[in-house]
Amino acid sequence: MPQNKIVTVEVQMLIRQPVSIVFHAFTDPETTINFWFTKSSGQLEAGKTVTWEWKMYGATTNVLVKDIIQNKKISTAWGDPATSVDYEFDAVTEDTTYVVIKNYGFKETGDRLIEVIKDSTGGFTTVLDGLKAYLEHNINLNLIGDKYPKEVSKHGQ
Repeated sequence: MPQNKIVTVEVQMLIRQPVSIVFHAFTDPETTINFWFTKSSGQLEAGKTVTWEWKMYGATTNVLVKDIIQNKKISTAWGDPATSVDYEFDAVTEDTTYVVIKNYGFKETGDRLIEVIKDSTGGFTTVLDGLKAYLEHNINLNLIGDKYPKEVSKHGQ
């Protein structure tokens, strides 16, 4: 099945921290665990594959780091089937960073593609919301863990 190259999920958020701090939050798992996954096999480095874990869901994924441009961009591939995810960082001022996450390369079509787009949009928006709370207010909102609590079945399934 050919890749659907015209569909790109894009989410964004202004973070009131310097670009070096925001960029570091995505490359250093000791920071990332405060707003996204629960465990990582290592820091993000170009050419390296790391494993991310979400303990509360019993889920893991391998993430291939395709490229890193310091304080500008992280390009990865992950998921099953794998898609590309780019994290772009724009220093708006010395103390603010605009983060854009782009997810593309979907192989699904029709209704399944719509579901994948909804999940990706919601998931990455939640990541940016958690990042903002953590970096601006030092609060771990536990957004990822509370997105689909085991006590509540996922809507529509």
